[in-house]
Amino acid sequence: MFQVRFHGRGGQGVVTAAELLAAAALSEGRHAQAFPGFGSERMGAPMMSFCRIDDKPIRTHEPVSEPDALIIQDPTLLHQTDLFAGLGHDGYMLINATHGFGELGLEEFVRPFRRDRLLVVPASSLAQTHLGRPLPGAGLLGGFAALTWAVSLDSVLAAINSRFTGAIAEGNEKAARAAFAFIRDEREALTHA
Repeated sequence: MFQVRFHGRGGQGVVTAAELLAAAALSEGRHAQAFPGFGSERMGAPMMSFCRIDDKPIRTHEPVSEPDALIIQDPTLLHQTDLFAGLGHDGYMLINATHGFGELGLEEFVRPFRRDRLLVVPASSLAQTHLGRPLPGAGLLGGFAALTWAVSLDSVLAAINSRFTGAIAEGNEKAARAAFAFIRDEREALTHA
């Protein structure tokens, strides 16, 4: 089973992103579930959502305490809550940011992790460019597809287009494609460094 925990703030589409990831996995014929972490759900409050993907039925329904991947939609949360709890050193981490791990104050923390599995992507900037709003979910899912291959980019795009229509679908699709290309290029640069 592949388990993903999303961290962000209310109003950033944290729950929607988990639901889109589950829809992408379901479109590939796999089993998936997505659900929010409950607590304060006011606009701007820190919140979590979860997604599990497996090739067999998923029987567990508790929050993800040992994620295989973290998707962090808001870098202002990096030093405010225990975002990294349960993430093993071989886990994946994707952060919506324009700065690297050193500038984010995480250089020492990420040292024992596999560097090719930890990346940042400017998902809010890509969303602003392509969607006209800084909602990072679709971009982060495109980046997640390139980082983990847990789902394909085509499945992410299909999930976006099944949830949204018109200009919103088109903008989210462009943001996801741009983030996918960004992460693909970043991973290639890391392997040649």
